[in-house]
Amino acid sequence: MMATTAASWFWIWPTLAVIGLALLGYVAYRMAQSREPGRPSARRILDERLARGEIDADDYRRRVDLL
Repeated sequence: MMATTAASWFWIWPTLAVIGLALLGYVAYRMAQSREPGRPSARRILDERLARGEIDADDYRRRVDLL
């Protein structure tokens, strides 16, 4: 009876390992999608221009509305 119970639980660990690997792959994919180091977003560029004083607050709001 003990061997049957142990054998019935044997499938759980491989299943958990596959789920864990799939979750890890998904998280890595999402992190890679959100970064894009070579291309800052248009909103971020506007934020930086406002912070440097290249554009004023009214111009900033107008351009954000256009986005």
